[in-house]
Amino acid sequence: MKVEAKLLLGLGLCFALMGVVYWFWGHENAGSMMLLASGGLGFLPGSYYLWWSNRMRVRASDRDDATIAEGAGIVETFPGSSIWPFTLGMGTFFIALALVFGTWFGIPAAGLVIWALLGAVNESRRGSGDQPAHHA
Repeated sequence: MKVEAKLLLGLGLCFALMGVVYWFWGHENAGSMMLLASGGLGFLPGSYYLWWSNRMRVRASDRDDATIAEGAGIVETFPGSSIWPFTLGMGTFFIALALVFGTWFGIPAAGLVIWALLGAVNESRRGSGDQPAHHA
């Protein structure tokens, strides 16, 4: 995780420096704030990854002396497929559209967000359906 942390912290530092230089060079507020916010978007996950990399066991990909065989095998488990993250994303997209085109877009947005949250809670209680059914 140290490699990912260094990459994201480097990107955050690059965008933050560009934002400061852009501000002193052009004195333009919007572009400077966007570059500084982009720097923050690099610092946020980068600092989180750095924090976790100091607390977890060292992965083979983080060691310079590791062999290819040490990195082989099961990587991790991945979550099952679900429609609810997509539905929640569409609901938040409609919220953004409501800010642009009018508050009437908030009605389908609220419906999608509530539907996605209820569906995700319901799915987490009974499982995603990826596991085979056990019959008594």
